[in-house]
This record gives sequence, C-alpha cells and structure tokens, in this order.
Amino acid sequence: MALFVDTSVWSLALRRDVPPELPEVQYLKACIDAGNTIVTTGLVLQELLQGFSGPKSRQAIVERFMALPGVYPDRRDHIEAAGLRNKCRQSGIQIGTIDAVLIQLCKRHSLTMLTTDQDFFLSMPETGISIWKAS
Repeated sequence: MALFVDTSVWSLALRRDVPPELPEVQYLKACIDAGNTIVTTGLVLQELLQGFSGPKSRQAIVERFMALPGVYPDRRDHIEAAGLRNKCRQSGIQIGTIDAVLIQLCKRHSLTMLTTDQDFFLSMPETGISIWKAS
C-alpha cells in the first residue's frame, strides 16, 4: 500500500519539539523506518514551507521531500476535484479546494491517505477516499 501523507501529519512529525504520540505520527515513523512507499505532492510541500519559518527549517524540509516520489495534478484532476467538492457541498460537507485536489490525487493513484484533518474523514462517504485508521 502506497501512503499519501497529508500536511496535518507532516507538520506534527516535523515540529522541533518532541512530536506528539499520535497514532498517525507513529505510523508515519514506522512506514519511514520500514522503507514503505510514501508519496507527496507540491501542494503539501508548499503548505509545510508556509508553516515553518527560517532557512534552516526550509532547507531540511525541501531535502526530505526531494527523496519522496511525487504525484502531481493535471487538468483532469482539477476537473474531477471540482466535481468532488461540489458533490460534498451538495451533501452539506465543506471541503477546501486543496483538499479536493489531494483527495482526487489519492483516488487516481490508489493511495491511502494518512491525515488528522477531520474534513477528509467527513468527505469519505461522498468521495470514497481511503484513509488510514489506527486499529
């Protein structure tokens, strides 16, 4: 199983202080240690870089992410993401534009998302996204 790690988990895992003992952070560490496939995209990298300050943090994040395989949206992904967002909105579920693109990338590439963001969990019935859950 290839894993797509959302910004919410990366930001917890990369904090300078001791990362929280959340199951998602622990699972990410276990996947890294085991050499499992962890996939990212430019949007997650951008969100992380916007949340961390200082050139040292920036460079460390960029270096770590350069080693990860990436998936990138094309025009069709944006069209599908808009449809997913509209479908959610019609059901009373609000998801952001970036979240819709991330969901679409996971669907197209058959990736399981690792996240702590409840918006993704709320969207599951409408989007069919696969999300890792602690057992």
